[in-house]
Amino acid sequence: LRAMEGDSNISLKSLKVDGGACANRFLMQFQADILNTEVHKPECIETTALGAAYLAGLAVGFWKDQEEIKANWALAETYRPNMTQEKRDSLLAGWWKAVKRSFAWED
Repeated sequence: LRAMEGDSNISLKSLKVDGGACANRFLMQFQADILNTEVHKPECIETTALGAAYLAGLAVGFWKDQEEIKANWALAETYRPNMTQEKRDSLLAGWWKAVKRSFAWED
């Protein structure tokens, strides 16, 4: 995410999640904490299939425009950061350490 922010010059204000993993409250809270940003979970978490259905419906005129589709999105839960910067920095340092060690793995 930080690489995308750097490439786009746009700061992350929040993160919208979907898929089966977002049913895990611990994981969603951890993402909010480690990213230091709000994480928004929709009521319908299976949005990959829903997105395909929306596009098909838009193509055949079932929906008049994207705004009509956007109106169907509903927020189920918001996870807010609740971690100290010191703890976040410590966890991220450990993660980067693990990433660097993985470069030495051989097949």
